[in-house]
Amino acid sequence: MNLEAIMIQMTHQAETIHDLVQGISAEQACWKPTPDSWSIIEVINHLADEEREDFRLRLDYILHHPGEEWPPIDPRNWVAQRQYADRGLKASTANFLAEREKSLAWLAKLGSPNWDAEAVTRFGTMRAGDMLSAWVGHDLLHLRQLAELRWAYLNHSLQPYTTQYAGDW
Repeated sequence: MNLEAIMIQMTHQAETIHDLVQGISAEQACWKPTPDSWSIIEVINHLADEEREDFRLRLDYILHHPGEEWPPIDPRNWVAQRQYADRGLKASTANFLAEREKSLAWLAKLGSPNWDAEAVTRFGTMRAGDMLSAWVGHDLLHLRQLAELRWAYLNHSLQPYTTQYAGDW
């Protein structure tokens, strides 16, 4: 596991997330293609909470607190419970970026951790390297989601015109 390369990727992914939400109106930030989907503002707040309360914390538990039970999380319900949709996009994005900076500083201090260290969780056995890999992958899943939300909003806002000539999504 090349931690330096992963940290560079995490830095670039955070910058890309930031760039994807620049220039978005408050209306677009809160818009949802369906009632059950997430809006851009909800995705950004989810990323901040996951940064703080999931990936960094759980990786720390695997590496430094073996055998201890992980604190509970509830990302799906946090969207409503924590009123993500009522927050401002600029402040929410700044919060995510600040949490990412904390994560990168924490990761830099790890030195040479044992990526094969394990924790037995309700998800099964998870190695520290699995958790870090999932963390990096989580960004990419939400980068795709943000791009899809921008595409859907574009198509919604341009009606009755279409983007069909641009190509298949």
